[in-house]
Amino acid sequence: MSGTLPVAQGGAPPDDEAPHLLVVDDDGRIRKLLSRYLSGNGYRVTTAEDAAEARRRMQGLVFDLIVLDLMLPGESGLSFALSTRQVSDIPILMLTARSETEHRIEGLEAGADDYLSKPFEPRELLLRIASVLRRRSGGEEREDGETVTFGPFRFHTGRAELKCRGQLVRLTERERELLQLFASRPRETISRLELAASANGSERAVDVQMNRLRRKIELDPANPVHLQTVRGIGYRLQVD
Repeated sequence: MSGTLPVAQGGAPPDDEAPHLLVVDDDGRIRKLLSRYLSGNGYRVTTAEDAAEARRRMQGLVFDLIVLDLMLPGESGLSFALSTRQVSDIPILMLTARSETEHRIEGLEAGADDYLSKPFEPRELLLRIASVLRRRSGGEEREDGETVTFGPFRFHTGRAELKCRGQLVRLTERERELLQLFASRPRETISRLELAASANGSERAVDVQMNRLRRKIELDPANPVHLQTVRGIGYRLQVD
């Protein structure tokens, strides 16, 4: 990200219905630049300098997405993402100066829906935020679709909603996307390459996401019954 961010020209101030973003970054200059840029592009923005302040903000406000820096003083962004994911399925876009694959994988394992390495192009940040919010909106607004059953689980493809014995199971945006894809092609093997391409990610990232999803739906994630591995090819959803 450059030292200055272009602000949308002629853009009206965000209204009360605009998506509300929580930007968590310990660099005051970055917080100010992101707040100004995102507000200029139609978003409501609240900022926090660390995990503790972010939690206080979340107690009194409802957010649509968190833009979270990986390197925070005190509690790290990874730790904050992990704890947040235990109680909320709010989308998390993680910002990191680390570009190595293992650090991206750590972010995904912590519950991030997407990540963006610093420095980044401002327009790419906008596109990624819009993409995550669009997926969320589409999943919640659609009422059509069908219900796919596997074991005690029922997944509604239109709402992208997973329930276990009537209780809602919290899913990240990427986990919803994966289940929608598998539910649309039950018992069919879907290659790791296709799964990676569906999110512009890597095959290694797919494995991490699948392991995370299995922990939510498998009695024994090491020996999956529902989300099965097809060795050397990919994965399939075994439905009832």
